[in-house]
Amino acid sequence: MRKLLVIGIGAGNPDHVTVQAIDGLNRADVLFIPDKGAKKNDLADLRRLICDRFVTNPKSRRVEFDVPVRAEPTSSYRTTVDDWHEAIAEIHETLIRDELAEDGCGAFLIWGDPSLYDSALRILERVRLRGNVGFELEVIPGITAIQALAAAHATALNRIGDSILVTTGRRLTEEGLPANAGSTIVMLDGKCAFNTLADKDVLIQWGAYLGTPDEIVISGRLGDVGAEIEKVREEARRKKGWIMDTYLLRKPGEPKE
Repeated sequence: MRKLLVIGIGAGNPDHVTVQAIDGLNRADVLFIPDKGAKKNDLADLRRLICDRFVTNPKSRRVEFDVPVRAEPTSSYRTTVDDWHEAIAEIHETLIRDELAEDGCGAFLIWGDPSLYDSALRILERVRLRGNVGFELEVIPGITAIQALAAAHATALNRIGDSILVTTGRRLTEEGLPANAGSTIVMLDGKCAFNTLADKDVLIQWGAYLGTPDEIVISGRLGDVGAEIEKVREEARRKKGWIMDTYLLRKPGEPKE
């Protein structure tokens, strides 16, 4: 039966790639490299760089494929994402069927860790449920943007006895900071949702392009640095054509016993 490896490759620094991930890359007959278009060519280039640096298996080959652009959300965000995932699942099914032998091994290189705000595992489950091509699945974890953010700011994610919430920019805008959230990590925020918060004394530790030579980090009281982050973020996005960022929010003071 075909074997698929879903390999976490870290937040952007090739040095994040683990020994386990390197072993997986070299076990694969085919390395699948997604291409998200000219504006995000850096992302494909970094995957190629990782393969160039770590893959020593002379029999492996790379297969690049185009990733369809997700439509702008309509009245239902979930439906929009569902349609997008279905389109990608069709592509994955074709790749697995046409590029892998019945006993072959293929690898998908995933930013950060496959378990955290990445849809590769859900999409491959769609392929499995179609029943047209069979495969075994193995997941290799990677360093997440959350870990890279904490390292960049030399900070612990949690305070003693406190909770950590991981959420999205969309939910932060809709729900604000939960009262019981000691530290809140925000991902997938395309609209600077932190600026919707009424409490400007909240600490923000923000980072973009974490782990890469283009890494940018800013921290401080939200009321003092919120506008700066928004400006820097927009300038960076305009310059590169894309941006990946995440941030930690924390209310001042220590958590209650």
